[in-house]
Amino acid sequence: MGMTHTRAPANFYRPGEYCAEDSVGFLMKRVLASIVQQADGRLEAHDLTHAQWAPLFKLRQAKSMAVAELAREMQMDAGAMTRLLDRMEKKGLCKRVRSIEDRRVVNLELTPQGEAAAALVPGVLTEVLNTHLAGFSKTEWQALMHYLRRMVENGEAMRSQD
Repeated sequence: MGMTHTRAPANFYRPGEYCAEDSVGFLMKRVLASIVQQADGRLEAHDLTHAQWAPLFKLRQAKSMAVAELAREMQMDAGAMTRLLDRMEKKGLCKRVRSIEDRRVVNLELTPQGEAAAALVPGVLTEVLNTHLAGFSKTEWQALMHYLRRMVENGEAMRSQD
């Protein structure tokens, strides 16, 4: 359980003056959509969609992961995850392996083809992110990262109080 924050909420947004285009959330969503679109465009040449490259990248980092855990990390329901994994298995990118310790658990592993596809992702993301950060100084980038992490912490503190 994280530390609860005693910081008072900011008073930057007011209901009577609220404009979506000036919303931090709206702008973050636009940036994220642009990053995903650019990465998708580059990975499409390798027959990978965002729905596929994102879990491939997570699996590459984890080496092996339970289907349920990947579904949680990707914020997908079990049915959507099953359909996605069916397509990825058909393409030869990953395989389901029943756990030896607990037969109810199904783990995912990358195939050599999936490993090769996942290896493309860091280079593409590096290029796309660096392009989105054109004109930023290293100090500005570090400040942006710090601000975003603070917002994540504030959101986690709100969830822990619910």
